[in-house]
Amino acid sequence: MDYGSTHKELVQACAAGDRKAQFELYRLYSQAMYNICLRMLNDQEDAEDLLQQSFIDVFLKLDSFRFESSIGAWIKRIVVNNCINFLKKRRLTIQSLDDERMGGFSENPDDDLHESHLGVKEVKNAISQLPDGYRVVFTLYMFEGYDHKEIADILNITEATSKSQYSRAKKKLRELLGGRKYAGA
Repeated sequence: MDYGSTHKELVQACAAGDRKAQFELYRLYSQAMYNICLRMLNDQEDAEDLLQQSFIDVFLKLDSFRFESSIGAWIKRIVVNNCINFLKKRRLTIQSLDDERMGGFSENPDDDLHESHLGVKEVKNAISQLPDGYRVVFTLYMFEGYDHKEIADILNITEATSKSQYSRAKKKLRELLGGRKYAGA
């Protein structure tokens, strides 16, 4: 499938100022993008505001979309960047670890939360309690599919710091979930 041409006519209509097309693009992608905002910001009102601002940015920058990726991936990148910028303004703290103190994280995705024995609500609640830096790295890695190099580039941190934040997030999740068994515990 050619992802670059997915919704091509719709995108072109949006770029031409067609309000119905813009509403349709919003309808297609707003819920998924809201979920990203909510996971990253951990606040419903901030997530709603950022979603609206992101779609304003999408429509203002649509003429720069070159159909080299799917429109969904392009919108997602804008949303993630807006979330990160918002958190940076709120002083997102990402603590760096020295390489010698970085033991304990796993590069194997099978060691993570993929096959949880806990309820979805329990895990979501625990994730929402993570400090901003931990939650952002954890969300980008686990839910949005970024690797540590990409996260490092996005957040302007080292790859080691991304890995350490991810490791700390997993450790904190274990504590928050009361040490109950889940994949990666």
